Amino acid sequence: MSDPKSEVEELMNDGIMFGEQLLEKYGEFFPFGRAMKPNGEIVSVAGYDGDEQPLSQDVIDLLKDGYRQAAKNGDYKATALFYDARVIPPNSENKTDAIAVALDHKGNYSVVVYFPYKLADSNVEFGEIFVKLR
Repeated sequence: MSDPKSEVEELMNDGIMFGEQLLEKYGEFFPFGRAMKPNGEIVSVAGYDGDEQPLSQDVIDLLKDGYRQAAKNGDYKATALFYDARVIPPNSENKTDAIAVALDHKGNYSVVVYFPYKLADSNVEFGEIFVKLR
């Protein structure tokens, strides 16, 4: 049996490449998610409220609400929420773009992992990854 950290890392690794592909193709992306069912199966999660151009925060809120309900129902044991963010990395004073990945596991494991990046000629160049506990 895997531990919570390993399981959320599996979700993160599954989705981070998708986020990178979206950035390379479109220069941005709407928030999206991955979830792990109790049997270990990984599924994609998205939110749609009928608006073709929703605010990213609205999509994040929709996904979070869906995750909460799914957790109550026992549908997922772990979730990952991917969104584009502006952050100040450790040892820096300047904001940078980053793919933020909010990871939660029913085993009381909850962190946000940041993948700072720069876009250069439609290529994503990642900086040093950092983590914040929640």
